[in-house]
Amino acid sequence: MKAEIEVKFLDVSFDDVRQRLKELGGICDQPMRYMRRVVIDNEYMRTGKDSYLRVRDEGYRTTLTYKQFDSLSVDGAKEIEVEVSDFMDTVALLEQVGLRAHTQQVTKRENWHIGNVEVMLDEWPWLKPYIEIEAGSEGELRDMAHKLGFDWSEAVFGDVMAAYRAEYPHLTLTDTVGMVPVVDFGEPLPGLLVTDNVKGGVGA
Repeated sequence: MKAEIEVKFLDVSFDDVRQRLKELGGICDQPMRYMRRVVIDNEYMRTGKDSYLRVRDEGYRTTLTYKQFDSLSVDGAKEIEVEVSDFMDTVALLEQVGLRAHTQQVTKRENWHIGNVEVMLDEWPWLKPYIEIEAGSEGELRDMAHKLGFDWSEAVFGDVMAAYRAEYPHLTLTDTVGMVPVVDFGEPLPGLLVTDNVKGGVGA
């Protein structure tokens, strides 16, 4: 499997990031757009492998990906990804072999690159905006993070649940938005993310 060398920085200003990217000569490959996905896993994939299958319509292509997280580190994410021709047909094919999606998710993403480094501006329902940087080495990650004005001590590693856990500290390592049937903008805050303070009106 291919190791992904990546890092996230949370609660960012997209306008500031875009300005810095432009000043650095960055190129916007894909403007901000909606992406839809379904996620498939089972008890073994969640607890034995910390992994899942994903079918994602990225707006300009559709991919089928197996993701596995060996550790919450720069190179802890592993993946196998193939491009497929049709979102719904791929979902239907997986259902026919017993791999049924249990969550449908809609997110937003904007893609930039500077040389061999990729920078993604990401929006998820019920989360503050964040960015993800992917590169060929930790050194390249650190260099780009510094150029964009981020402090490496605030770096976050792992999948999107690392961002949710930072914003909703009551979440455990086994909690996942994959438990929520519909993850979409405009949907009410799901019970998974509700704390006693929110229930009582504080911070709502």
